[in-house]
Amino acid sequence: IAKYASDSLGLKRSENYTTLYDQKNKPILWVITASDRYKLNAYQWKFPFLGSVSYKGFFDYAKGAYEDSLLQLQGYDTDYGEVSAWSTLGWFNDPILSNMLYRSDGQLAELIIHEMTHATVYLKSNVDLNENLASMIGEEGAIRFLNSHFGENSQQAKDYVNRKNDYDLFSNQMLLARTKLDSLYKTFDGLNTAVKDSLKSYMIEEIVSSLDTVSFHNKKRYASLFEKRKPNNAYFMNFVRYDSQKEDMRKILNEKYKGNIILYLKSISN
Repeated sequence: IAKYASDSLGLKRSENYTTLYDQKNKPILWVITASDRYKLNAYQWKFPFLGSVSYKGFFDYAKGAYEDSLLQLQGYDTDYGEVSAWSTLGWFNDPILSNMLYRSDGQLAELIIHEMTHATVYLKSNVDLNENLASMIGEEGAIRFLNSHFGENSQQAKDYVNRKNDYDLFSNQMLLARTKLDSLYKTFDGLNTAVKDSLKSYMIEEIVSSLDTVSFHNKKRYASLFEKRKPNNAYFMNFVRYDSQKEDMRKILNEKYKGNIILYLKSISN
């Protein structure tokens, strides 16, 4: 996958993903995000070299959970959970994590190509562009890799496309939800906290229920997603961060650059 991404997509090749780390089937990285309680506005952390970033990672679960609790005490909506990969933007040699190998061929290709995109192009203090770009290139690259490696009519390619189409339907619902919530929050001036929380909770319940109307290829994957915990502002902001610009980027890639990822990435970095 890494060789294909370098040779055919023009992504930066390094020593990344040439070693394996056995995580012994245990989580090793958690990420926290946060948003204002009655406004869809991502909380920002500031780091050297990276600038302002709307997420923060922890290799120690307890430290992240402590920061999560502090943010909640300050009135923020938070989302804290395990993630399966990271990119150090080529500064260090990122390993293949053993749990990555449980993924399908398409999911693994998307993940590797996503992270290699970060190591190729990364704009300081522009997380939404960076993540949307990596998501789009990861998806496009995965499809091209599967078609090249297994064939366009292969089961691997079909399975990946079906899963991707389901995710796109889900993501679009979450982005639509974000728009609805944004409109709701604009009516909150003068209301007390209890009323705000009630209106917010009611709309989120409606958003969760609306998933029953979506024609997923695999309905089971999303059927019980919010049984244990309902989404909040921080959760919805994740879709802004990773998916809100993808289709516009895909259109520019295919129409202006005729699908040439190398030229498209050069235009972004310049």
